[in-house]
Amino acid sequence: MRILGLETSCDETAVAIYDAQKGLLAHVLYSQVALHAEYGGVVPELASRDHSAKLLGLIDEIKPQGITGIAFTVGPGLAGALLVGAALGRSLGYAWGVPAIGVHHMEGHLLAPMLEPHPPEFPFVALLVSGGHTLLVNVAGLGQYQILGESVDDAVGEAFDKTAKLLGIPYPGGAALAALSEQGNPNRFHFPRPMLNRAGLDFSFSGLKTAAAQIIAKETLDEQTRADIARSFQDAAVETLSVKCQRALQVTGQKRLVVAGGVGANKALREALAHIGADVYFPRHEFCTDNGAMIAYVGCQRLLAGQTSDLSIQIWPRWSLDQI
Repeated sequence: MRILGLETSCDETAVAIYDAQKGLLAHVLYSQVALHAEYGGVVPELASRDHSAKLLGLIDEIKPQGITGIAFTVGPGLAGALLVGAALGRSLGYAWGVPAIGVHHMEGHLLAPMLEPHPPEFPFVALLVSGGHTLLVNVAGLGQYQILGESVDDAVGEAFDKTAKLLGIPYPGGAALAALSEQGNPNRFHFPRPMLNRAGLDFSFSGLKTAAAQIIAKETLDEQTRADIARSFQDAAVETLSVKCQRALQVTGQKRLVVAGGVGANKALREALAHIGADVYFPRHEFCTDNGAMIAYVGCQRLLAGQTSDLSIQIWPRWSLDQI
């Protein structure tokens, strides 16, 4: 089976081809960062229009041949952006006479490490840390997902981006904040480790962002101060994620941890989790952010299991992982 995967959930247009026997054959991505940068965040209408303008060209670029199935993201995400990929994916499936299936965006992230040469085996605990989501999930197998904990307010990726903006770092600032933190003094400021003094596996990063805002308002922001604030903010976020992962492994008795999503590329987080006492799996950096490869892979597994979508075009901008 050879699957064409389409990802258009937010601000990246991505296409890939995954073959059940040969693995990933091609993938290409177009980022809309420059388009949205002047607005300081993603503008939904601009995102959907740009997907419409770019998607067919990207498909032509990877020269799809021998396609036997289509996979496309149907949620969660921006409604207009999702509709672009879903409408084209379902239409191509009909026109080419091949089955098509809608894919959950976060399931794509969760299974992205399966694209690596040494993928994890089921079962495992997954930490999903994308721009809009922070989840701990107990994964028994394909489609068998139990949410152990999630953010009750801002996702960690949102907290990174918002704190970066307060520091004067242009959108999207999360990765730039992480780079700036490498020059920072870890002992100058102290930020709270939210919800670590409570039982359970939920997260909260709104208070951490507020603490950063209060310090930023009081300080003179020379370059070293900005680096010191970035370092202490990142240390607090990483420690919070690491401790919660340890708790999740203890609660479930699992020995494997998968980390995926954009924040999964964070160097400090990777270093902290390397010492967590479990086998830890990450996707390569290019598959931490939104990409078509993860959608093509999940679509392939779902189609091989006999699942397909009907001819209706449906999207779910809000869709919990445990509702698949």
